[in-house]
Amino acid sequence: MQESARIILGIDPGLANTGWGVLLQRGSRLSCQAYGCISTSKDLPLERRLRKIYEQMSAVVARYQPQCVGIETVWFGSNVQSAFATGQARGAALVACASREVAVSEFAPSQIKLAVVGAGSAEKEQVQYMVKQLLGLGVVPSPDHAADALAAAICFATHDFASYRGRGRS
Repeated sequence: MQESARIILGIDPGLANTGWGVLLQRGSRLSCQAYGCISTSKDLPLERRLRKIYEQMSAVVARYQPQCVGIETVWFGSNVQSAFATGQARGAALVACASREVAVSEFAPSQIKLAVVGAGSAEKEQVQYMVKQLLGLGVVPSPDHAADALAAAICFATHDFASYRGRGRS
């Protein structure tokens, strides 16, 4: 019997830097296929920054054809303006996924940390180290936004998403 496989895209949204990571899951085994970061300059108008995120994320989705996406939710800390900017970048990435009818699940930063490190209050360096270990990589994925995106994909893989069968592309 052939083991089923799926491609999972993880996204760490941000207006300045949107990280992305692609995993192949075969049963309980995960392997890293690719990762990167979409960066936008603060000198560009907002609409051009969002268009760049949308276009480049669309290219990632078209190239790797994920069946599902794990994306980090927006954390509303003391900097509300930063949270709104992140939310707009997140929206651009989500539209890129929706245009290909890819099933999306959202995770709070603490859920991602819990899935990868085992502690919802883990430090960023602990998450990066565990991403490297869990995926058998020679180095910590860089930049850190890409490592965070891979962590979101790992989080997706560790949850039971039977309800996603039949969603997304047919």
